[in-house]
Amino acid sequence: MNRASRNRLNLRHIRLFDSDSLFDRIARSVCRAGCLPRKELYEAWEVARRVRRRFRGGRVVEMACGHGLLAHIMLLLDATSPEALAVDLRLPPSATALAAELQEDWPRLQGRVTFEEKEVEQIKLTQEDVIVSAHACGALSDTILTQAVNAGTKVAILPCCHNLDVNDTGSLLGWMDGSLAIDATRVARLRQAGYRVCTQTIPGDITPKNRLLLAEPE
Repeated sequence: MNRASRNRLNLRHIRLFDSDSLFDRIARSVCRAGCLPRKELYEAWEVARRVRRRFRGGRVVEMACGHGLLAHIMLLLDATSPEALAVDLRLPPSATALAAELQEDWPRLQGRVTFEEKEVEQIKLTQEDVIVSAHACGALSDTILTQAVNAGTKVAILPCCHNLDVNDTGSLLGWMDGSLAIDATRVARLRQAGYRVCTQTIPGDITPKNRLLLAEPE
Protein backbone atom coordinates (compact mmCIF):
# COMPACT_ATOMS: atom_id res chain seq x y z
CA MET A 1 0.00 0.00 0.00
CA ASN A 2 1.24 3.46 -0.90
CA ARG A 3 0.88 5.32 2.39
CA ALA A 4 1.70 8.64 0.72
CA SER A 5 -1.24 8.42 -1.69
CA ARG A 6 -3.53 11.44 -1.86
CA ASN A 7 -6.40 9.28 -3.11
CA ARG A 8 -9.37 9.24 -0.78
CA LEU A 9 -10.07 6.18 1.30
CA ASN A 10 -13.57 4.79 0.73
CA LEU A 11 -15.71 1.71 1.35
CA ARG A 12 -13.75 -0.52 -1.01
CA HIS A 13 -10.63 -0.03 1.13
CA ILE A 14 -12.19 -1.32 4.35
CA ARG A 15 -10.98 -4.85 3.64
CA LEU A 16 -7.38 -3.58 3.93
CA PHE A 17 -7.92 -2.76 7.62
CA ASP A 18 -9.41 -5.94 9.04
CA SER A 19 -7.73 -6.31 12.44
CA ASP A 20 -9.00 -5.24 15.87
CA SER A 21 -6.10 -2.80 16.37
CA LEU A 22 -6.98 0.79 17.20
CA PHE A 23 -5.40 1.99 13.97
CA ASP A 24 -7.44 -0.37 11.80
CA ARG A 25 -10.63 0.56 13.63
CA ILE A 26 -9.93 4.24 13.00
CA ALA A 27 -9.08 3.47 9.38
CA ARG A 28 -12.42 1.73 8.87
CA SER A 29 -14.22 4.82 10.19
CA VAL A 30 -12.22 6.96 7.77
CA CYS A 31 -13.10 4.63 4.89
CA ARG A 32 -16.80 4.89 5.67
CA ALA A 33 -16.59 8.69 5.71
CA GLY A 34 -15.03 8.57 2.25
CA CYS A 35 -13.45 12.03 2.44
CA LEU A 36 -9.88 11.70 3.67
CA PRO A 37 -6.70 11.08 1.63
CA ARG A 38 -4.80 7.99 2.69
CA LYS A 39 -1.71 10.09 3.45
CA GLU A 40 -3.58 12.12 6.05
CA LEU A 41 -4.73 9.02 7.92
CA TYR A 42 -1.20 7.70 8.33
CA GLU A 43 0.22 11.15 9.01
CA ALA A 44 -2.26 11.89 11.80
CA TRP A 45 -1.76 8.47 13.37
CA GLU A 46 2.03 8.67 13.42
CA VAL A 47 2.03 12.21 14.79
CA ALA A 48 -0.54 11.46 17.49
CA ARG A 49 1.28 8.34 18.71
CA ARG A 50 4.53 10.23 19.15
CA VAL A 51 2.92 13.23 20.80
CA ARG A 52 1.03 11.10 23.30
CA ARG A 53 4.20 9.31 24.37
CA ARG A 54 5.42 12.65 25.72
CA PHE A 55 2.36 14.83 26.38
CA ARG A 56 -0.57 13.49 28.36
CA GLY A 57 -3.81 15.15 29.41
CA GLY A 58 -4.80 18.73 28.69
CA ARG A 59 -7.21 20.19 26.19
CA VAL A 60 -6.06 19.27 22.69
CA VAL A 61 -5.97 22.18 20.24
CA GLU A 62 -5.43 21.10 16.64
CA MET A 63 -4.39 24.09 14.54
CA ALA A 64 -4.88 24.06 10.74
CA CYS A 65 -6.95 20.97 11.46
CA GLY A 66 -8.49 20.17 8.07
CA HIS A 67 -10.87 17.31 8.87
CA GLY A 68 -9.82 17.20 12.53
CA LEU A 69 -8.66 13.58 12.51
CA LEU A 70 -5.57 14.32 14.59
CA ALA A 71 -7.68 15.87 17.35
CA HIS A 72 -9.92 12.80 17.49
CA ILE A 73 -6.99 10.38 17.60
CA MET A 74 -5.35 12.38 20.39
CA LEU A 75 -8.47 11.87 22.51
CA LEU A 76 -8.64 8.18 21.67
CA LEU A 77 -5.02 7.65 22.72
CA ASP A 78 -5.42 9.45 26.04
CA ALA A 79 -8.76 9.46 27.82
CA THR A 80 -7.48 11.96 30.40
CA SER A 81 -7.82 14.81 27.90
CA PRO A 82 -11.29 16.26 28.54
CA GLU A 83 -11.86 17.80 25.11
CA ALA A 84 -10.38 18.93 21.81
CA LEU A 85 -10.71 22.08 19.74
CA ALA A 86 -10.13 21.76 15.98
CA VAL A 87 -9.38 25.09 14.30
CA ASP A 88 -9.01 26.08 10.67
CA LEU A 89 -9.62 29.19 8.64
CA ARG A 90 -11.88 27.18 6.30
CA LEU A 91 -13.22 23.84 7.48
CA PRO A 92 -14.04 21.29 4.77
CA PRO A 93 -17.76 20.44 4.72
CA SER A 94 -16.90 16.75 5.06
CA ALA A 95 -15.24 17.30 8.45
CA THR A 96 -18.62 16.71 10.08
CA ALA A 97 -19.05 13.44 8.18
CA LEU A 98 -15.71 12.13 9.46
CA ALA A 99 -16.49 13.23 13.01
CA ALA A 100 -19.85 11.47 12.84
CA GLU A 101 -18.26 8.17 11.78
CA LEU A 102 -15.64 8.34 14.52
CA GLN A 103 -18.21 9.22 17.15
CA GLU A 104 -20.46 6.41 15.98
CA ASP A 105 -17.65 3.95 16.73
CA TRP A 106 -16.54 5.74 19.93
CA PRO A 107 -19.58 7.32 21.59
CA ARG A 108 -17.31 8.70 24.33
CA LEU A 109 -16.04 11.23 21.77
CA GLN A 110 -19.48 12.80 21.38
CA GLY A 111 -19.58 16.40 22.54
CA ARG A 112 -15.84 16.49 23.21
CA VAL A 113 -14.55 17.77 19.84
CA THR A 114 -15.46 21.30 18.80
CA PHE A 115 -14.73 22.81 15.37
CA GLU A 116 -14.13 26.52 14.87
CA GLU A 117 -13.42 28.56 11.74
CA LYS A 118 -10.95 31.15 13.00
CA GLU A 119 -7.46 32.51 12.56
CA VAL A 120 -5.10 30.68 14.90
CA GLU A 121 -4.23 34.01 16.53
CA GLN A 122 -7.86 34.31 17.68
CA ILE A 123 -7.73 31.16 19.82
CA LYS A 124 -7.38 31.73 23.54
CA LEU A 125 -4.94 29.25 25.02
CA THR A 126 -4.02 28.19 28.55
CA GLN A 127 -0.93 26.52 29.98
CA GLU A 128 -2.87 23.27 30.25
CA ASP A 129 -3.44 22.99 26.48
CA VAL A 130 -1.56 20.75 24.07
CA ILE A 131 -1.24 22.31 20.61
CA VAL A 132 -0.80 19.96 17.66
CA SER A 133 -0.62 20.59 13.94
CA ALA A 134 0.23 18.36 11.00
CA HIS A 135 -0.77 20.76 8.22
CA ALA A 136 0.68 24.14 9.17
CA CYS A 137 2.15 25.41 5.90
CA GLY A 138 5.02 27.86 5.72
CA ALA A 139 4.82 30.78 8.11
CA LEU A 140 1.75 29.31 9.82
CA SER A 141 4.05 26.93 11.70
CA ASP A 142 5.89 29.94 13.13
CA THR A 143 2.61 31.62 14.06
CA ILE A 144 1.55 28.51 15.96
CA LEU A 145 4.89 28.35 17.78
CA THR A 146 4.52 32.02 18.73
CA GLN A 147 1.03 31.33 20.11
CA ALA A 148 2.39 28.40 22.12
CA VAL A 149 5.28 30.38 23.59
CA ASN A 150 3.06 33.34 24.48
CA ALA A 151 0.66 31.03 26.34
CA GLY A 152 3.31 28.68 27.78
CA THR A 153 1.70 25.59 26.29
CA LYS A 154 3.05 22.29 25.04
CA VAL A 155 3.26 22.16 21.25
CA ALA A 156 3.94 19.62 18.52
CA ILE A 157 4.10 20.48 14.83
CA LEU A 158 4.93 18.68 11.61
CA PRO A 159 5.99 21.63 9.43
CA CYS A 160 5.51 21.66 5.68
CA CYS A 161 5.75 24.02 2.69
CA HIS A 162 8.92 25.72 3.95
CA ASN A 163 9.38 29.09 2.26
CA LEU A 164 12.93 30.42 2.09
CA ASP A 165 11.63 33.89 1.25
CA VAL A 166 9.46 34.07 4.38
CA ASN A 167 10.71 31.64 7.03
CA ASP A 168 13.80 32.43 9.12
CA THR A 169 16.76 30.24 8.06
CA GLY A 170 18.99 31.39 10.93
CA SER A 171 21.90 32.14 8.56
CA LEU A 172 22.40 28.38 8.17
CA LEU A 173 21.98 28.05 4.41
CA GLY A 174 25.72 27.70 3.92
CA TRP A 175 25.68 24.50 5.96
CA MET A 176 22.38 22.77 5.36
CA ASP A 177 19.30 22.40 3.20
CA GLY A 178 16.91 25.32 3.40
CA SER A 179 13.96 23.51 4.98
CA LEU A 180 16.23 21.91 7.58
CA ALA A 181 17.77 25.32 8.33
CA ILE A 182 14.27 26.70 8.96
CA ASP A 183 13.35 23.87 11.33
CA ALA A 184 16.71 24.06 13.14
CA THR A 185 16.11 27.79 13.66
CA ARG A 186 12.68 26.98 15.10
CA VAL A 187 14.31 24.63 17.60
CA ALA A 188 16.83 27.30 18.61
CA ARG A 189 14.05 29.84 19.02
CA LEU A 190 12.07 27.54 21.30
CA ARG A 191 15.12 26.71 23.42
CA GLN A 192 15.85 30.41 23.82
CA ALA A 193 12.26 30.88 25.01
CA GLY A 194 12.84 28.34 27.79
CA TYR A 195 11.39 25.27 26.11
CA ARG A 196 12.63 21.72 26.27
CA VAL A 197 12.62 20.41 22.70
CA CYS A 198 12.46 16.91 21.27
CA THR A 199 13.02 16.30 17.55
CA GLN A 200 11.70 13.17 15.87
CA THR A 201 10.58 11.97 12.46
CA ILE A 202 7.60 10.05 11.18
CA PRO A 203 8.17 7.44 8.42
CA GLY A 204 9.46 9.01 5.23
CA ASP A 205 7.28 6.85 3.02
CA ILE A 206 4.27 8.83 4.29
CA THR A 207 5.72 12.26 3.60
CA PRO A 208 9.19 13.66 2.85
CA LYS A 209 8.29 16.57 5.16
CA ASN A 210 8.52 14.23 8.12
CA ARG A 211 10.30 16.22 10.84
CA LEU A 212 8.24 16.36 14.03
CA LEU A 213 9.02 19.07 16.56
CA LEU A 214 7.77 18.61 20.13
CA ALA A 215 8.35 21.22 22.83
CA GLU A 216 7.23 21.97 26.38
CA PRO A 217 8.14 24.69 28.87
CA GLU A 218 11.03 23.84 31.18
